[in-house]
Amino acid sequence: MDFFEVVTTQRAMRRLKTDTIPDEALQKIMDAAICAPSGGNRQNWSFVIVRDRAKRARLGELYREAWGELMKVPYYAGASKAPADSPAGKMLASARHLAEHLAEAPVIVLACVSLDPGAEASLTTGASIYPAVQNIMLAARALGIGSCITTIHRFRDRQVKELLGIPVDVETAALIPLGYPLGKFGRPPRQPVRQVAFADRWGTPL
Repeated sequence: MDFFEVVTTQRAMRRLKTDTIPDEALQKIMDAAICAPSGGNRQNWSFVIVRDRAKRARLGELYREAWGELMKVPYYAGASKAPADSPAGKMLASARHLAEHLAEAPVIVLACVSLDPGAEASLTTGASIYPAVQNIMLAARALGIGSCITTIHRFRDRQVKELLGIPVDVETAALIPLGYPLGKFGRPPRQPVRQVAFADRWGTPL
């Protein structure tokens, strides 16, 4: 696929088919992940690719519990009152579907990052993992596979780590379900570039 077609049509796909993803496609996706930039070239990332049915089922249970925690957060509690056909209502319905059906995704990827000794997780920690996460999602899109990024699992982070044997000093930075989409790819609704990109000074449209 053309690069810009991939980038502009790779939207969050939370409604996924249960069809198996071929090993060859999964290998291509993960090879794209490890070619991402890495801060200081540490490559301190790791990826747990979950296909085992029982583990996916347990992840689904934990994720539903985490969803319940998320819905107590004021922003999402407010969004739950939005009309079903509003942007907020549609977003919430899509996210709720994932919460109820995560275990049905044929592949669930946990993107992890190891912290330097004595370091604490911070905003910049993501600089060493999120480019790889985006590469996963872009490569999946190029292969016709849907994905989305979520961090809701972190409400049950300890249990997720125990389930998958992830060391306590490793951050589970993102959870990415992969599956062939039930919906269609397409350009997502976004604000115009002129509203968010500034020329030399804040507020001056590019």
